[in-house]
Amino acid sequence: MDNSIKSPSNRLVSLDVMRGLIMILLAGESCLVYEALRNMHLGAGADVIIEQFFHHQWHGLHLWDLVQPAFMLMAGAAMCISYQSKLKKGISWEQNFKHILIRSLKLFLLGTGLHCIYSGKMVWELWNVLTQLAFTSIIAYLIINCSFWFQVIFSLLLLLITEILYRTILMPGFDQPFVELHNFGAYVDTLLMGKINKDGWVAINIIPTAAHTIWGVLAGRLLITAMPANKKVACLVVAGLAGLVLGFGLDWAHITPIIKRISTSSFVLASGGWVLLMVAFLYWLIDVKQVNKYAWIFIVVGMNAIFIYIFFETVGSQWFNGVVGIFVKGIADFAGIGSKLTALLAALVALFAEWGLCYWLSKHKIFIKI
Repeated sequence: MDNSIKSPSNRLVSLDVMRGLIMILLAGESCLVYEALRNMHLGAGADVIIEQFFHHQWHGLHLWDLVQPAFMLMAGAAMCISYQSKLKKGISWEQNFKHILIRSLKLFLLGTGLHCIYSGKMVWELWNVLTQLAFTSIIAYLIINCSFWFQVIFSLLLLLITEILYRTILMPGFDQPFVELHNFGAYVDTLLMGKINKDGWVAINIIPTAAHTIWGVLAGRLLITAMPANKKVACLVVAGLAGLVLGFGLDWAHITPIIKRISTSSFVLASGGWVLLMVAFLYWLIDVKQVNKYAWIFIVVGMNAIFIYIFFETVGSQWFNGVVGIFVKGIADFAGIGSKLTALLAALVALFAEWGLCYWLSKHKIFIKI
């Protein structure tokens, strides 16, 4: 495979890289790379860094809390770019809407199906990122033809609606807006699913996180315009900084705490700000400065993003990781390697093997879409 990728005029390599990076990070979690590193207790400084690869327990923000917002935002950008390409081919909004609905239905079924696999039985749970994306994609597409400011205001109204719902609908046992398991989102889950997620996730996150998908649409629209590249970067940076100021400002002023598990408005703004800054940096580095020699490492994974996600969430976590561990442990025992290092080696081998699968699919031009 050619290791140097030249960015064509109609292809944003930076977005492909970011999509692949997100999937590699998620695969690392599924292969237990971060868990193995945490168990090694490498020292105070290293432990602080490793902890960033786990969700914050409740009020606060870790690096890992940015992965889903990045996933949502990238989906919005891809949808916008794909839609603009289809318009040039004569495909109307209405015709493409059918495709969006069908794709969203597939995402919904995959997301709910994954929870059945996790549980080992049929369950009705709406907490998976694919289930969330099914709804946020439809919301973002419905206003994709609207003006920039309409979409921005609409996304902020979604956050305002969330604030109002959490603060005003106070049911018995669910009357503490920002307390885990006792908030409006948890109450809605009892209505939708008859249960509450023990880790505090809520299905109604589809409302505020739709803002991330909408902002992805706007970022995608910006990046494919004829605007000078430096100006595009500046716009993304300004938007990102605005998100950080507003998000952390709401938190520091004790108005709305940053809580990822219920996607508070402050979380959506702060995480969206960080993700937009990431997009700006990668676009500047890869598409503008053409520093893309090793971009293929990430692109081969991003080309089959949904497939590899389903793979490592099912076959990977339930079978493949264990099989890899058997052989790695056998060799490690023979070499006298300790159990903690063996666990890390097994996780890394599983991760590399999954990357290798993506590389093989890419090399043979096999792209599994939904």
